Amino acid sequence: MTTVLLLRHGRTTANTGGVLAGWTPGVQLDETGAQQVRAVGERLAKVPLAAVVSSPLERCQQSAAAVLDGRNLSVQTDDRLGEARYGDWTGRAIKELVKEPLWKVVQQHPSAAVFPGPEGEGLAQTQARAVAAVRAWNATLGPDAVWLACSHGDVIKAILADALGLHLDQFQRIVVDPASISVVTYTDTRPFVVRVNDTGGDVSGLIPPPKKRRRTKASSDAVVGGGAGSTV
Repeated sequence: MTTVLLLRHGRTTANTGGVLAGWTPGVQLDETGAQQVRAVGERLAKVPLAAVVSSPLERCQQSAAAVLDGRNLSVQTDDRLGEARYGDWTGRAIKELVKEPLWKVVQQHPSAAVFPGPEGEGLAQTQARAVAAVRAWNATLGPDAVWLACSHGDVIKAILADALGLHLDQFQRIVVDPASISVVTYTDTRPFVVRVNDTGGDVSGLIPPPKKRRRTKASSDAVVGGGAGSTV
């Protein structure tokens, strides 16, 4: 089973300013955001990560670097984990965008939402590329890997919707806060969504047991009745 930790970047100046940053260059973590990702790095310090892969945007690169502090790894960049391409909405105030007819489509029927302008993409395209990136890294890193992907709110929500077997039109029901961790374990049969929007829980359950304790191959089956939970 391959496990991916989906980290949303920490809080930014655009978040507090009510602006849709999109692919705007130079958007940085604010002071609170920097503290958030340092805390994430400390929480995950004992979790052995096979790779840390990030969106190319600065706010994610900063967040991923905080997780790497003290590790013998470097941040790997994958454009497919980049923010949704909001096109002409990029850089505009949220309070203005809520008045646009497309806003209701994004809220109620996001699978049909295509952002305006030559640089805009559909949310369905965003989901397809992000899920493809996760699946590709799973295949590259192997079935025993635990790795981290640092991305953006809508992108992570789209990945989680896919893992939960939800239609993209339901993805607005998922909450992904700044510097939160969501965890998905991928098996041959199905993904298991282990955590969503975790901003402070214990992470010891994410540490794989020593190989000598892995007596049998991990099952792809869901335990009827719910099971006893993960053990370390």
